[in-house]
Amino acid sequence: MRVLIVVPVLNEAAHIGAVLGGLAPFAQRSGATVVVADGGSTDGTQDIVRQIARTDPTVRLIDNPKRLQGAAVNLAVAMFGTSADWLLRIDAHSAYPPDYVDRLLEEAQRTGADSVVVSMTAVGDGPMQRLIAMAQNSRLGNGGSAHRMRAHGRWVDHGHHALMRIAAFREVGGYDESFSHNEDAELDHRLRAARFRIWLTAETGLDYFPRRTLSGLLLQYFRFGKGRARNLMKHRMGPAPRQVAVAALAPAVLLGVAAPLHPAFALPAVLWLMACLGGGVVLAVARREPLAVVAGFLAGAMHLAWSAGFWAQTVPLAIAKGETA
Repeated sequence: MRVLIVVPVLNEAAHIGAVLGGLAPFAQRSGATVVVADGGSTDGTQDIVRQIARTDPTVRLIDNPKRLQGAAVNLAVAMFGTSADWLLRIDAHSAYPPDYVDRLLEEAQRTGADSVVVSMTAVGDGPMQRLIAMAQNSRLGNGGSAHRMRAHGRWVDHGHHALMRIAAFREVGGYDESFSHNEDAELDHRLRAARFRIWLTAETGLDYFPRRTLSGLLLQYFRFGKGRARNLMKHRMGPAPRQVAVAALAPAVLLGVAAPLHPAFALPAVLWLMACLGGGVVLAVARREPLAVVAGFLAGAMHLAWSAGFWAQTVPLAIAKGETA
């Protein structure tokens, strides 16, 4: 089975060397092509890749002028996908076990899946990044998303993208390049509509390095919320129950500005803060780490940012549709 490995990057000098080093044994053994699609890095990422490519003929570096991950994968498939059977998407901001690719191919062959997705575990090496990782790994933070929880292998509607049949990818048109976030879930919707099957494997997974700052985390989840809203509106879908609950958070908390008129308006914000505290206490007790209480508030902040992004996308589009109706 011929594999095209695509690594979209933007300023990943800290991680790209280790990622390519981990892929090298499989690529050199199997003849796979490893395409690093760079969106305009300014931190030396391109120089690192060029240096590796001088001694490893399986590695190619291409420019990704559209900068987005979906556009990077589409471009790599268009340039190098003709002779490949499988597409493997690798995120540079992650770490992978040595047998990652082999396990994915084995799962694809065993299950007959058209796409094999994986679960991801957030890890951190500094105080804030570790707390953010705790929040993202907790059920409070991830809402029980299948690809955020280690579980038994099963068929799913969506998961963290890993291995995919290039024929299926091409049949549905690849990634929608108008999506900066949630492009994977949007593609999964079209795969499922075309009757392709997605398997969440329990045989392997990846470690994900989350944002290191609160501002970076909030911006990321704000964009996630916008992406989810665009996805729902594009396909005329209703949100899942947990998405409804999270989407309601920002409007509910915003009622707090009317608290001077009546104390009842502050109740949603108070309940949100209590839920953050309660979730943090549960984490702290479970991990026997008092500082983990902060992770509860980080999880709450993630949801609040997601909700704000959801409405920032939904309201203008709804108004625009109303004006053109």
